[in-house]
Amino acid sequence: MDTLTRIGHLRAAVHAQRAPGAVIGFVPTMGALHAGHLALVDAVRGRATCIVMSIFVNPLQFGPAEDFAAYPRTIETDTAAARDHGVDLLFMPTVDEMYPAGCAVAVTPGGLDARWEGAARPGHFVGVLTAVAKLLHIVQPDVAAFGQKDAQQVALVRAMVRDLDIPVEVLVVPTVRDPDGLALSSRNAYLSPAERQQALALPRALAAMEHAWRTQRVTAATELEAMGRAVLRESPAVALDYLGIAEPERLEPVRSVAAGSLAMIAARVGRTRLIDNVIFSGDPAIR
Repeated sequence: MDTLTRIGHLRAAVHAQRAPGAVIGFVPTMGALHAGHLALVDAVRGRATCIVMSIFVNPLQFGPAEDFAAYPRTIETDTAAARDHGVDLLFMPTVDEMYPAGCAVAVTPGGLDARWEGAARPGHFVGVLTAVAKLLHIVQPDVAAFGQKDAQQVALVRAMVRDLDIPVEVLVVPTVRDPDGLALSSRNAYLSPAERQQALALPRALAAMEHAWRTQRVTAATELEAMGRAVLRESPAVALDYLGIAEPERLEPVRSVAAGSLAMIAARVGRTRLIDNVIFSGDPAIR
């Protein structure tokens, strides 16, 4: 595995991998790698002849009171994990490399961030889309993998790729969970053992909503959302930001839940903010 920090060097390394029939796969991350990130690598491995991973803690997507400075940075273990998992090129640019002095142009979501995470974290998705667009232009992959846990990010990246005619296939990988059901997240490391037990209310609430839809044929979004909130109230340490059900492309709220609808939760447990979601699919497993 080659590790590169300069845009020009990464472009040259990717160019050297291109040949007739070559497929470049890309996994963008902010590091603190866990099994969820490695599942993204696994998903592109079957499609790509060269796998590129980026590790970049993007300051543009953090608000003034958020955890940019404290966000976990585990470069040595991340590098080892990427190498051991078959990554070919690891790109770890500095902030100055990604955003040199005078860098002023950004990608705006065009209103697709008006709800959910976008409303809870103003400006967040401008930062996300700007970084992702830059990385896609730098790497120029054929396929790029993103995790379903960040459902609104997935919807916005898909819209950006479509609207800006970026020639890449967006591959969405199901959420990876620990055996207790908690969705894997780099921020889980912030949770104390007691807080982690409280955080399990998030997947329980999603499971209750999906189960009622699937087995009891409850389709009214307001009724299912009330069931989810009732589960969350059983865990007093969980402070809910939002809970809602939406269609999966523009994430507009729905009144009647159908297959493909998306239930989303964001909540704070102690000082840690967590997100999770489930697709109503008829599958008894949370996805």
